[in-house]
Parts: sequence; C-alpha cells; structure tokens
Amino acid sequence: MKLFPMPYLLLCLCMFVNTTSPVPHHIQGSEADALLKWKATLDNNSQPLLSSWIGDNPCGCEGITCDHQSKSIYKVNLTGIGLKGTLQSLNFSSLPKLHTLLLKNNLFYGVVPHHIEALSNLDTLDFSQNNFYGTIPISICNLSQLSYLDLSENHHLTGIIPSEIGRLRNLENLHFHSCNLTGTIPISIGMLTNISTLLLYGNTLSGHIPREIGKLFNVKKLYFGWNSLYGFIPQEIGFLKKVSELDLSMNNLFGAIPSTIGNLSNLHHLYLHHNHLTGSIPTEIGNLYSLSSFRLLNNNLSGSIPSSIGNLVNLDNILLLSNNLSGPIPPTIGNLTKLTSLKLFSNALSGNIPTEMNRLTNFETLQLDYNNFIGQLHHNICVGGKLKRFTGNITDSFGVYPQLDYLELSDNQFYGHLSPNWGNCKNLTSLKIDNNNLTGTIPSELGRATNLHELNLSSNHLTGRIPKELDNLVSLIELSISNNHLLGEVPVQMASLQQLNNLDLSSNNLSGSIPKQLGSLSMLLHLKLGKNKFEGNIPSEIGKLKDTEDLDLSRNVLNETIPEMLGQLYRLETLNLSHNKLSGLIPFSYGDMLALTNVDISYNQLEGPIPSIQAFQNASIEALRNNKGLCGNVSGLMSCSTSTEKFHSRKTKKILMLVLSLTLCTLLSALFVYGIKIYYRYRASSTRECNPRGESHDQNIFAIWSFDGKMVYENIIEATEEFDNKYLIGDGGQGSVYRAELPTGQVVAVKKLHSLQNGEMSNLKAFSSEIKALTESRHRNIVKLYGYCSHPLHSFLVYEFLEKGSVDKILKDNEQATTFDWNKRVDVIKDVANALCYMHHDCSPPIVHRDISSKNVILDLEYVAHVSDFGTAKFLNPDSSNWTSFAGTFGYAAPELAYTMEVNEKCDVYSFGVSTMLQSSGLGVEIDDLWLIDKLDQRLPRPIKDIEKEVISMMKIACHCITESPCSRPTMEHVCKEIVNCNVKTNFKG
Repeated sequence: MKLFPMPYLLLCLCMFVNTTSPVPHHIQGSEADALLKWKATLDNNSQPLLSSWIGDNPCGCEGITCDHQSKSIYKVNLTGIGLKGTLQSLNFSSLPKLHTLLLKNNLFYGVVPHHIEALSNLDTLDFSQNNFYGTIPISICNLSQLSYLDLSENHHLTGIIPSEIGRLRNLENLHFHSCNLTGTIPISIGMLTNISTLLLYGNTLSGHIPREIGKLFNVKKLYFGWNSLYGFIPQEIGFLKKVSELDLSMNNLFGAIPSTIGNLSNLHHLYLHHNHLTGSIPTEIGNLYSLSSFRLLNNNLSGSIPSSIGNLVNLDNILLLSNNLSGPIPPTIGNLTKLTSLKLFSNALSGNIPTEMNRLTNFETLQLDYNNFIGQLHHNICVGGKLKRFTGNITDSFGVYPQLDYLELSDNQFYGHLSPNWGNCKNLTSLKIDNNNLTGTIPSELGRATNLHELNLSSNHLTGRIPKELDNLVSLIELSISNNHLLGEVPVQMASLQQLNNLDLSSNNLSGSIPKQLGSLSMLLHLKLGKNKFEGNIPSEIGKLKDTEDLDLSRNVLNETIPEMLGQLYRLETLNLSHNKLSGLIPFSYGDMLALTNVDISYNQLEGPIPSIQAFQNASIEALRNNKGLCGNVSGLMSCSTSTEKFHSRKTKKILMLVLSLTLCTLLSALFVYGIKIYYRYRASSTRECNPRGESHDQNIFAIWSFDGKMVYENIIEATEEFDNKYLIGDGGQGSVYRAELPTGQVVAVKKLHSLQNGEMSNLKAFSSEIKALTESRHRNIVKLYGYCSHPLHSFLVYEFLEKGSVDKILKDNEQATTFDWNKRVDVIKDVANALCYMHHDCSPPIVHRDISSKNVILDLEYVAHVSDFGTAKFLNPDSSNWTSFAGTFGYAAPELAYTMEVNEKCDVYSFGVSTMLQSSGLGVEIDDLWLIDKLDQRLPRPIKDIEKEVISMMKIACHCITESPCSRPTMEHVCKEIVNCNVKTNFKG
C-alpha cells in the first residue's frame, strides 16, 4: 500500500468533506474567506504550515474544529506550530460562533487588536508565549463569556491592567504573568469571584495589594511575586479559604505577616521571601496543616521560630534563612518527618540542636551555618541516612549521612575531633570546618574522600602531622589548613595534587625544608607557607609556578640566597619573604615580575641595591627595613655606592635589551601626575615628542616604561596611519579604539581620546581616572594598561590587545554567539565577578567602575574576560560622601541613580547582574528552574546537566544582584563566594 505524506492526506480529507457534505453559505463565503485572507498575510515561511487551508470548507483542516450541528467554526488551535505574523487582518466578526482561540507558543507580533471584542461567544483565549507588544486593549474586557484568558510571556506587552477587568465575571483563569505590565493591581480584581487561578507575577506592578482580593473566595493559585508591590499584606488575605498556592515574593512588602494567614487551611505553598517583612512569625502558622513548602527567607523577621511549626507534618522544605530570628530551634521540629530541606542560616539562632531532629531521616539539604549554635561533631556522620548537603552544627545525637556532598560548618563553636568516618563520604566535594575549636589530628582516612574539591580546616586547634594519604585527593582545588598546631614536614606526596589552585599551610609549626616538588603544581595561584619553621633554601623550582599570584614564605628560618628563578613569576602580584635569614643580593632585574604590586623583604640579611622594579621602588621602608645593607632611592634607605650603581646599571641594561622589543609596561604612577602638569603647561606646543624621563620641560610625557617615548609615539602613529578608520575596532563616548602592530611585531590596542577644536581632550577627567585606576590595580581580569600619551595633537592610552573583542560584539553575531558556549559564558561571568570583587574589596580606596556592560568586557583568544574602559571609574572616599554626576550605560545602570547621584559598590553589583542575565538569556528572570531553562539563549543547545545547574545558579545570583533596593543586593565578595559554591553544590542560597 502506498503511503501519502500527511499534508496530502489532510488535503484529500478536506476536499472529500467538501464534495460529499455541502456546507452552509456563511462558512463558504465568510469564515473560510476570513481565514484564507488572514493566512495570506502571514510570513512566507508560515503559509506552508497551513497548506491544508484551501477551498470553501476549513472544517477538519489544520487546527480547525467545527460544530457538528451548525457546521460553524467552534475552535481554532494553532498552538506551537511556528506561525509568524500579526492579527490585524483577521476579521473576527466573520467568526461569530468561535468558542476557543489558541495561538500559544508561536511568533505572532504586533498589538492585540481592539476588534477582538467581536468574538462575543469566546470562552477560551490563549495568546501566551508570543511577541505581542503594546497595551492590553480595554475591549478585551467586553468578552463576557471568557473563562480562560492567557496573555502571559509576551515580554513586550506593556501598560496597565485595565480597570475594566472586573467585567469578566465568568473568568476562572487569568494569566498575565511574565510580561512588562506596570501600574497597580486594579481594585476591580475583587469582582472576579469565580477566579481559580490568578497569575500576575514577573511584571513591574507597583502600589498596594488591594484589600478587595479578600473577595476571591474561589481562588486556588494566587501569584503576585516578582513585581514592585509595596505596603502591608492585607488582613483580608485570610478570607481565601480555598487557596493552595500563595506567592507574594520578590516585592517590597513591609510590616508584619497578618495572623489571619492561619485561616488558609488548604495552603500547600507559601512564598513570602525577598521582601522587607518585620515582626515575628505568627503562631497561627501552625494551623496550615496542608503546607508542604514554606519560604520566608531574606526578610527582617525577628523573634523565635514558633513551636507550632511542629504541627506542619506535611512540610517538605522550610526556608527561613537571612532574617533576624533568635532563640533555639524548637524541639517540635522533630515532628516534620517529611522534611527534606531546612535552611536556617544567617540568623541569630542559638543553643544546641534539639535531639528530636534525629528523627528527620529524609533530609537532603540542611543549612544552619552563620548562627550561634554550639555542640560536638558527631563521629558517625557518614554511616547512614540520606543527607546530601549540610551546613551548620551537629550534636552527638544527630543523624548520620553517607550521601553528603557539601558540608560547611564555618564560623561556629564546634569542638571535638575529626572522625575517620569522613573518609566514608565518597560523594563529598566540599568540607569546610574553619574557624571552630576542633582538636586532635587530621585523620589519614580522609584521603579516601577522593571527590573532594575543597578542604578547609583552618583556624582550629588541630595537631600532629599532615597525613601523606591526602595525596589521593587528586580533585582537590583548595587545601587550607592554616592557623593550627600542625608539625613535621610537608609530605612530598603533595605534588600529586595537580589541580590545586590554593595551598595554605601558614601559621602552623611545620618544619624541615620546603619540598621542591611543590614546583610541579602548575595550576597553583596562591602558595602560603608563612609563619612556620621551614629552614634551608627556597627551592628554585618554585620559579616554575608561572601562574602564581601570591607567594608567602615569611616568618620562617629560610637562609641562603633568593633563587633567580623567582624572577620568572611574571604573574606574581604579592611576594612576602620577610622575617627569614635570607642573604646576598636580590637577583631580580628590570623586566622581571611585571605584575608585582606588593613586596615585603624586611628582617633578613639582604644587601645591595633594590631592583629597578616598580613594586620595590614604590615599597615603604617598613617592607625593606632591617636588612644587612640594602640601598636605593627609597626614603629611609641609604644611597647606593657608585660601584654598586654601576653593577646594577650593567645588569639592568642587559635585561632591558631583551624586553624592549617584546612588550610595554606602565611607568611609575608618579609620572602620571608630572605628565599632566606638563601637559597643561605646554598643551599649545606643536611638538610630537614624548619624553618618559621628563628631562626637558619643553616636552610632553609619553609614559610607557622607560622606552623612548618619541619613538613609540611615532610607531603608533605610523602603525595606524594616523588613526585611519581601517584600523578602528571600537568606538565610544570618550574615544575610539584602534589596532596597532608595532615594529617589534607586538599588537596593542590604542584608545585615542576625542579632541576639541582647540586641541584639548574632550574629557581630561575621564583620561585621568582611567590611568589612575589601571595603574593602581593589577588583576588578571582587568585589562592591562601599557602606557599613555598626553599630546596636543593626539592623546591616547595603550592597552594589551584582546583578540576576541567585546562580549557585546560576540552576542550580536549569531556565528560567534554559537561558538561562545555555556562553559565559556559561565567562565566569563566568574572572571568579571572576580575583577569587581578585587576592585571593591582588595583595592584601597575601593574602585567603582560605574559602567559594567557587555561592551566593556573584552575577551582574549582563550575567552578569558578582562574588564575595560575605566574612564568613569571612581575611587570611594571613606571620609566623605561620594556624589557625582550620572555615568554608565542605560539599561545597565542601577535604578537608584535616577534619583540619587551617590555612588557605591552596589551600582556595579546591579550592572553585573544585568550583564549576566543578558549573557544568559537577554530576558527577565523567574525563580523556577524550568522557566529559567526555557529563557536561555536559544542559539545554543540546552546545557548538559552539570553546566545547566551552574547556569541556573548564575542566573539566580544575577537576579539577586538586580534587586531594586541597593541594601538587598549582595556584595561582590558574597557573589564570588556563591559562585565558588556553584562549582561545588550548584545551589544559590535562597
């Protein structure tokens, strides 16, 4: 038997019906004609999808259902078939019997037409998940027969909810969520007494929750979350006896939780999180016997957890974190045997954990950290039970959990020994018990927990040796056991931990020599061995740690000379060799340690001239004092003798000859001030010379290392053919960026400042800010400034060239955006977060960028992100207010900048959140994971399981960053900690 394609069969069916069953004239001449005319206006790619729409009888064709008696069209269902076009040409008056119109999940755009009121018999209308824009037409409120109305997920649908909505007395389902609606919730909403589902979440609605909602006696699902509602929760909420799901989260509600909420006996889900609610949790909460999910996190609630909570025996999860709750956990919580998740961290709870919690054997997540609990670590933690995640404190009577994969007990008052049973936790990826009172030794059995990524036991009272069995933890990224009483030698087996980024063994009693094998840890970024009793020499193999940014060997008994190989640590930012017995000359030369910003070599026996490296030249006398005979041009040091100067000069020249042809570096920041002064004095000069040494007062300053400024200036002018547009790679409000290849073969990016007609720079303040910010900050995720030139003809800054360009450019190019996969995007988000954290928390004074956007995040060939364009950056003065004029990119700028010009770090946090969301989806956000996944960039395939969790976590973190109130936003330091947690537990707190 020959099989026919489906469209052909549909066509045959329609033709068959037409020839055997003549239909009334009004179908042939009216309904069919209206549909065919509308079809003809659709996108060319859409029309083949409706190929069965031919002839005078549409009944039985694609998406069309007719009434058997009248033969009139009763239902049009075109859900999810990819149609694109508008509804303007659809003659609704030709469809008088239409009962159901379903256009969900297509590509329709344009406004919802006013003449839709012609569908007077319409019962069901679903236009959700399209691209409609404009306002909701008031005429839609004339469809008095409607029982189901869904306009949700039309993200460009704006305006207010019509006050006439109360006319739809038969309405049972109203879905206006995930649009861009503004205004208030109309009080006429109380007239919808038949409503069962009312979803208004994910808009920008403001104003109070109307008291009239108390009239919605039949409502079962009420979702007002993710808006900007404010005011009190009305007492009338207690009249909603049938409601099973109530969501008022992510608003600006304040005041107490009304006690009438205890009347909602059918409530299953209560979401009041991320508001400004105060007062105590009402005891009447214990009347909600059907409750399974309870979220009050991120409010300002105080008082104790009511003991009546033990009545809620159907609870699956309780989220009360980030409030001001105090007192003990009530013992009645042991009644909640269905509980799988309990999050109480970041409160002021105290006392012992009740023994009754031993009955809660279904736990998967338990977070009790950042409270004031006391107790002893239970030795059988990993023997039985279902717990997968735990943060907090455990008493001896507490349950046992072999599935544990994350445990954080930091900053509490734990005591007792670490149990060998921790080695049984095969799924454990993070074990953090720092800042407690643990005693005893580190059990060798811990080496069996081979999935560990983080092990932090620092700041306790641990004794004994570091067990060599830890070499089995080959997945370890962070090992921190500092500030204990450990002794003995560092096991050479540590060299097996090839994934280590952070090794901190400082502040112990470790002795012997530093193992040279540590030089094989190629991924190490931080090596801290200070405050021990290490002796002997510094192994030259440490110089192989090319990516190390922080090296602390201070306060040991190290002797002999400093190995020359340490000069190969080109990314090293902090070097501390103080309080040892090191002797001889400092072997570093000009061109070594280009990233070094902080150095301390005090209290040794070093002698000779200090290196001509910026960090040494700028060091205070405190960082150099108490040596045998150091000399140099630093206040407090004696001047070097002529012979020493000649020795130093000869060595410097040799190294300088090697590096001059390779790269550029920043001159001492002091030259910046001097250069600007000379610029002002001689800006009318027509000379093209730039002199790095400032030897002539007739010349301007081109501050690029110790290069011949005039030569480099001319090289750049020649390389760009006097800034010809063919070398242009970017343009902004303050300047244009060009690609320049120097005679050495090195490629740099040159930002030429816009000039005024009189030759002055258009924004000298921005020029100064950018230089100051970039010369005072060194971070792998901040673009490197090689130099700058203040010149009457051309003023510019010279940066490292980053090949991939801006994130904004990549996202706008479909081909590049497809290559920019989820792993790369997550890494870029982490890079930007690290840069901002460094600027806000590690720089003094803190630096606020003020213009974090996808245009100002630049990627290199490996997709490593670098924050750029510091022209609007501001240094925060802790001793005065920080008010300034508006700066930044609209859409990324924090909302408070519309009414206040006070700048703080939270402005950058907001912009970071927006940038992260745009990089992931380009849309708004919702707390539901499935919703988030649906909103991810559709140009990429759906992320695989592990990265999917991480992407969702990133989006949730970003959502927390774009909270309207600056006080409610996290700091970048907190964001970075949460991102680290994402790698391990992929779960944003809250």
